Amino acid sequence: MLKHPASLDVYYQAQKLGRLALAPDRRCLFEYEPEWVRGGFSISPFYLPLKSGVFTGRAEPFNGLFGVFNDSLPDGWGTLLTDRWLKEKGFNPADFTVVDRLSLVGNRGMGALSYLPAQTDLLHDEITHQLDYYANEVAKILQADATAALEEIFSNAGSSGGARPKVLLKIDGTDWLIKFRASVDPEEVGIIEYQHAQMAGKCGIEMPETRLFDGKYFGVQRFDRIADTQIHVHTAAGLLYASHRLPSLDYIDLLKATMALTRDINEVEKIFRLMVFNIAIGNKDDHAKNFSFVYRDNSWKLSPAYDLLPSSGFNNNHTTTINGKGKPEIKDCIDVAKHTAFPVKTAERIIDQVLEGIKNDK
Repeated sequence: MLKHPASLDVYYQAQKLGRLALAPDRRCLFEYEPEWVRGGFSISPFYLPLKSGVFTGRAEPFNGLFGVFNDSLPDGWGTLLTDRWLKEKGFNPADFTVVDRLSLVGNRGMGALSYLPAQTDLLHDEITHQLDYYANEVAKILQADATAALEEIFSNAGSSGGARPKVLLKIDGTDWLIKFRASVDPEEVGIIEYQHAQMAGKCGIEMPETRLFDGKYFGVQRFDRIADTQIHVHTAAGLLYASHRLPSLDYIDLLKATMALTRDINEVEKIFRLMVFNIAIGNKDDHAKNFSFVYRDNSWKLSPAYDLLPSSGFNNNHTTTINGKGKPEIKDCIDVAKHTAFPVKTAERIIDQVLEGIKNDK
């Protein structure tokens, strides 16, 4: 029987770091553990600084939840799986609050945070079928058809982010995220994403290892797992309280936030390079959840890039604007540099490198 816990203990890897609860006004409350305040780190530096006391969440844009914990919740595909699973168990998904849904995530979420008490203890991450089987079952779920695989797919992908259908599998001891085609995707979407991932690497963009499984399914090695170690991941959406469903950021905001968080110009260069690449290939689905930061070795870094392929975005505009423009030209990147004190010569060099990398890849 699923329950509605009044509060959750939040863990980083195996260490309790704080407690999360839902107030009567539907805003969340959070407090760090005293021991964590003494020896831990801020899991969300801009809105949850490392100090004692109770923090109160904002009503928007995450339904009263703090951005860093919203990062643990699933997006389109994972939410669809969760709601379908709840209905099969006889529950109304609308009755489940953000705290309830975090308890459903438990320790299965992306990143290094986990939530107890967990409502589910299922975990299928070893590959037990051919990928064609998963693709067929995913198609049934998208069409609202019955499938005996719902429990298995929910248990390994119900906490995943992103809109595209996917499963999280361990292959030869390594954690992979493997995507499948949605009904609106072109037939060869996996090949297209793989080709652009390879192109991005040639343009100097840091990428996780990618692979084309069975010649058609795009897979990316999870950067929130290194061996058996969980890595803390924080999206730009959660970090900045920026909606990923509507345009909410400019690349100027991203460059400034990257410098404020990492204090490292090399990390700012990475986000600038990613901006140039997104413009050049027409990746307009560059919303706030498609940029992330990882915390490792006591410092924040930009995560490897992901979700890089041509896309229409919001009304055929870039979801993250470029100096206020939704339909920019490459030269607008120079204005972004000027507005953020980013060296113009470095900006010009990066632009040349990206354009040359794309040209040589064709």
